[in-house]
Amino acid sequence: MLKNVAAVLLNDVHPFELGVVCEVFGIDRRAEGLPAYDFALVAAEASPVRAVPGFTIGTPYGLDRLEEADLIAVPVGDDFSHREFPPELLGALRRAVDRGARVLSVCVGAFVLGEAGLLDGRRCTTHWKYADVLARRFPAAKVDPDVLYVDEDPVITSAGTSAGIDACLHLVRKLQGSDVANGIARRMVVPPHRDGGQAQYIERPVPDAREDGVREVLAWMERHMDRELTVEQLAAQASMSARTFARRFRQATGTTPYRWLLRQRVLFAQRLLEGTDETVEAIAARTGFPNAAALRHQFVRSLGTTPHAYRRTFRSPHPAAAH
Repeated sequence: MLKNVAAVLLNDVHPFELGVVCEVFGIDRRAEGLPAYDFALVAAEASPVRAVPGFTIGTPYGLDRLEEADLIAVPVGDDFSHREFPPELLGALRRAVDRGARVLSVCVGAFVLGEAGLLDGRRCTTHWKYADVLARRFPAAKVDPDVLYVDEDPVITSAGTSAGIDACLHLVRKLQGSDVANGIARRMVVPPHRDGGQAQYIERPVPDAREDGVREVLAWMERHMDRELTVEQLAAQASMSARTFARRFRQATGTTPYRWLLRQRVLFAQRLLEGTDETVEAIAARTGFPNAAALRHQFVRSLGTTPHAYRRTFRSPHPAAAH
């Protein structure tokens, strides 16, 4: 059942994260043949509640409103990973789960659910930037930093801001069917389902290689990414033995030459998919993969999505000509 929805308001809430929940559940779309929800904003702290960047939100509803909700959504903000939360709110969340209601966090709202003890023994996620913090703070939680959302019914957690849309639409699809979820998505002008996970949104800069010999080889590897490279070849470039080079490479980059090169090849492929019209086959050749199938395999393994799906999401509106 999904009829009665409440969104929790805590001080310094981010308006976009709150807006995600309001947009999916707080708008009456019955004229378009979609269901309407009994929706309320609930102040977990004294109303009006502060929102970033500097306005306030007033609501007549307090925590008692949570007792009747089928779904309680918890959107918050960046500084919530180290905050303490009202014990009355944590108790209300626990009671909700005990009586069969669902709770859904947006981004670092997962920390609120963690404080309520609702992540213990459950798989969950949050924004990739705070995933390690969540895992340390709640060691009994099974934190997955790579996905857009996790449905461990009755606890649903989502990653960074827009992943809250994915989680909300997933829940609508699960409980009310694809037609309803697709209808809401069309009205919002968003995809009803996104491929992949958080990995495709994380920029991977070149590691800071402190040893000059390794730094020079890293630059050489980037220039010759389309070649088959062995540790022996790389060691020769650095004028070292293969064993010494492998040890110093790991010290400087934290990984092996093979893994570093593979990561850079996928990153280069991302840039080509975003900014050129080149075919996946051509991109595979330029980035050192033997064929398009090999590129696809590593792309899915690294980013959780296919090259074609990635291009649809991130393609520049004015891609450069292939050359």
